[in-house]
Amino acid sequence: MTIQITTEVIQVSPSLKRTPLFPLYAQFPGVRCIDFGGWELPVQFSGIIREHETVRQQAGLFDVSHMGEFLLTGDDAEAFLQRVMTNDVSRLADGQAQYTLMCYEHGGVIDDLIVYRLSAGQFMLVVNASNIDKDFRWLESHLPGGATLVNKSDDLSLLALQGPSAEAIAALITDADLKALPPFHFIKEAEVCGVPALVSRTGYTGEDGFEFYVAAADAPALWTGLLAAGQPHGLLPAGLGARDTLRFEAKLPLYGQELSDSITPLEAGLGSFVKLAKPDFIGREALQKQKEQGVPRKLVGIEMIDRGIPRCHYPVYAGGALIGEVTTGTQSPTLKRNLGLALVQADFAQPGTELEVEIRGNRLKAAVVPAPFYRRGAKA
Repeated sequence: MTIQITTEVIQVSPSLKRTPLFPLYAQFPGVRCIDFGGWELPVQFSGIIREHETVRQQAGLFDVSHMGEFLLTGDDAEAFLQRVMTNDVSRLADGQAQYTLMCYEHGGVIDDLIVYRLSAGQFMLVVNASNIDKDFRWLESHLPGGATLVNKSDDLSLLALQGPSAEAIAALITDADLKALPPFHFIKEAEVCGVPALVSRTGYTGEDGFEFYVAAADAPALWTGLLAAGQPHGLLPAGLGARDTLRFEAKLPLYGQELSDSITPLEAGLGSFVKLAKPDFIGREALQKQKEQGVPRKLVGIEMIDRGIPRCHYPVYAGGALIGEVTTGTQSPTLKRNLGLALVQADFAQPGTELEVEIRGNRLKAAVVPAPFYRRGAKA
């Protein structure tokens, strides 16, 4: 995907989709917007590094209203999800969420998503923005008669409050007992900044935090209320740039880079979310075969030894042979090291293995290192 940064919000093509918070972006002089999969979204508000460090040390607020939400209901809803998801949806209780994937028959990934169990026979699916139409068509094409699927993406907005101070800030704007809320659990009906919201303890940064699902019309009030409440705690709005570097350090996959229709969950290191012991699901046979035979490729962490920054799609070599490519890479804002994730042939996935990354026509030395690069609470 080609990303073009604009110097002013208004310069981006009016054909791009906008979230309900778009009019509020202009309040921040440093805002820069990009074309992200057909959406006009802020890559930064005050600077990617500053926003990244603020999320790691205090808290950041993200507008992720471009994400998709589907409502699935009916007597056959759970059985349907068991058939199309790799994880075991039957383990969910009301008020619980689960990370999972949808795969094609050959094991490649359609999308990774989160399933929320609202009640018996009622689920919300949260999918990646770039895959909304594709996911909906695919799910609808497999839908049984006893289930109904509705695309609610245009009706809902999603804000993410992330960082060590998230809990303290959230306590100021809701009476809901968020302190007692475990990770991947949610409160279906809460009042936040005076508006109704579904509040979940989930996120995409490697930090503690909450995600707020509200009616699209209520998003501006929630955004404004959260920023005001969080100001004494150092809360800043954060854009897609920091969201990407934060999730990268925590080795959280991005669809289209670490996951795709040609990359399986097992190759991406997500085998714990693939329950091969449950009854048949789409892609199970291919994934079972791959597990038995051994995955041909593995997603690994790499660190540059020579001076250079690995970037997406840069070729990776070992012993002069092409053995893979970088999926994501940058200079880690937290660790100040030139790091990357790379999908390489399995024989070269052991930590310490010496590699070369081709950067601008030069093959520079690198090595396989453990990942995630960052874990909350661990010393850098």
